[in-house]
Amino acid sequence: MSDRPTTLGVVPQIPEKVHELTVGQLSARSGAAVSALHFYETKGLISSRRTTGNQRRYSRDALRRVAFVRAAQRVGIPLAAIRDALAQLPEGRTPNREDWARLSEAWRAELDQRISQLARLRDHLTDCIGCGCLSLKNCALSNPDDVFGDRLTGSRL
Repeated sequence: MSDRPTTLGVVPQIPEKVHELTVGQLSARSGAAVSALHFYETKGLISSRRTTGNQRRYSRDALRRVAFVRAAQRVGIPLAAIRDALAQLPEGRTPNREDWARLSEAWRAELDQRISQLARLRDHLTDCIGCGCLSLKNCALSNPDDVFGDRLTGSRL
């Protein structure tokens, strides 16, 4: 195998003729820990077959699926949403550029909402440090836009 240097070390190259990867090879190429790959498999995000010696073997397309999962995780998409997105693809097909564009567009509204919430948190954080209030009636962090004001007051929430 030839190795290609990167800023993080050496990434082993898998010859084109190799159609299945061991969990170690998949880990080395994807940058995901072996334990993360096993976790992804239990969550139905990737799949493997077992050899007669009960060792996992992953098809080469697992590399792209792992990259897809990790990219989605980096922007804060929950694993359940990632699994649901992958389930929309035809059985066994690896996500491609068009799939990523479609799915990331669907996630855009959720991400925009989270960004708005984080900006509000940032903007009001200094207002609340040390205030010690026990009422959620006016708290911009615990009760943004006073959504609970019509239903409850005090520390019941």
